[in-house]
Amino acid sequence: MKQYKIFVVDDDPIYAKLISYQLSKNPDYDVEIYENVKSCLKNIHKSPDLITLDYFLPDGTGKELLQKFKEFNSDLPVIIISGQSDILTAIELLKLGAYDYIVKDDDTITRLWNAVKNAREQHDLKEEVAILREEIGKKFSISKGIIGSSSVMKKVFGIMEKAIKSNITVSISGETGTGKEVVAKAIHYNSKRAKKPFVVVNVSAIPEDLIESEMFGHEKGAFTGADKKRIGKFELAEGGTLFLDEIGEMSLAMQAKLLRVIQERELNRVGGNETIRIDVRIIIATNKDLHEEVGKKLFREDLYYRLLGLPIELPPLRNRGNDKMLLSKYFIKVYCKENSQKMIAMSTEAQDKILNYSFPGNVRELKAVIELASVLSENNIIQEDDISFRNINTLTDVLSFDLTLEEYNSKIINSYIKKYEGNITAVAKALNIGKSTIYRMKKSGVI
Repeated sequence: MKQYKIFVVDDDPIYAKLISYQLSKNPDYDVEIYENVKSCLKNIHKSPDLITLDYFLPDGTGKELLQKFKEFNSDLPVIIISGQSDILTAIELLKLGAYDYIVKDDDTITRLWNAVKNAREQHDLKEEVAILREEIGKKFSISKGIIGSSSVMKKVFGIMEKAIKSNITVSISGETGTGKEVVAKAIHYNSKRAKKPFVVVNVSAIPEDLIESEMFGHEKGAFTGADKKRIGKFELAEGGTLFLDEIGEMSLAMQAKLLRVIQERELNRVGGNETIRIDVRIIIATNKDLHEEVGKKLFREDLYYRLLGLPIELPPLRNRGNDKMLLSKYFIKVYCKENSQKMIAMSTEAQDKILNYSFPGNVRELKAVIELASVLSENNIIQEDDISFRNINTLTDVLSFDLTLEEYNSKIINSYIKKYEGNITAVAKALNIGKSTIYRMKKSGVI
C-alpha cells in the first residue's frame, strides 16, 4: 500500500519533531518537517496527502498560507494547529477550507492523531471510488464495450452520448444479436446512475401468469405458492436502470399496469396495499416495430409514446462494413486472453470469407464463429476452412436419424432454443408457432 505523505510545517523544531514522532508511529505515514512555508512550497511537487500547519509562521499567517496550499490543490486537507483558541478565527479558517482547527494543549496530539486518521480514511475511500469508476469505465465505455468505426455505428454512438447525459427513457431496436443489452449497459454505466443497479427483465422469458409478480413483487400469501414476500424488479432497480428486453411480447393487460407505474412513479406489490415510490430509469429493447404493433392493436399507443423516449436503432452486422473485421479481431483477442494463448492471426482468405457473409445472427453469430475458428486454428493462424457457418434451417443432419414426428419436433425446437439462447419469443417467431406450444412441450418434458 502506498504511504500517506504528511508535511508538518512549524517553526518550533521541538514541537515539529514531537508531531512527527507521534504520527510516525503509524508505519503507513511518511512524515516530512518544514520550518516555513517557503521551504514547504519548494517541495510541494512531492504531492503531500495532508499538511499540518502552525498558524503563526515567519512568512505569513495561517489564513494566507492556507489559501496558497488550496491554490495548489483544492482537495488537500490542511490541519491548522494554533496556540490561540479564538473561535471566530477557527470558524473563518474552516470556511476557507481548513480540514480541522486544533488548539495547542495537552490533548493536541490525540486530536491530531484522530483528525489525520479520519482524513486518511476519506482519502482511501476517494481513491477506491476513483478506481471503481475507472474499472466501470474500462468495462462499459462506449469505445471499448461496443466495437465499430462504420458511419452507421458512429451515428449510434452520438445518440448514446446524448442518452448518457440525460435521464430520458431510451428505446433500442434492432435485429436479434445486434447488441441491444450491451448498448443499454453502456448507457447506464456511463450515466449518473452508474453506482446504482442495472436490472434486466427479459419479458419473453417470463410466463404471463408470473410477469406481474416478477416486475412489481408480491406479498406473502398473495396467491397460491407465495409463501414469502418477493421484491420485484422495479424495487431492485431503485435509483438505477431497469432494462426491459423484448418489451413487444408483453400482453395488453400487463402493458396497462406498466403504464400506470411509469406514469405515477409508484407501485403496489401483488396482494399488498402499501404504495411504494420508485425512482427508476427505463430502457427498453425490441426486435419488433412497435409503431406497427400499435397499428395492429397489439401494443398500447399511450404506452408506446411513454416508452419511445430517445430511440436508438442498431444496424444489422451486414450493414456495418469493416466492423466485421474489427469485431473479429476483438473476439480473437478476448479468446486468446481467456485461454492464455498467443495471439491468433487470420489469413486473407479467412478474412474475405467473413466479409462476404451476411451474418443473419449478427454480432452474436460472429462471436460464435470466431471462437470456433480459434479453437480449430493451427499454428496461431485462422485459415478459410476454420471458418464454419452452420445454418440450422437445413435438415440434413436431423433427417439422418430414424425418429418419430414428435422427436423431430423436439430436436428442431431444441436447436432453435440453443441458437436463440433461450429466447422463446424469437424461437416461436422463427418457427411460426405459439409460445404456449413451446412452454407446454417444456412442461411435459418433450423438450
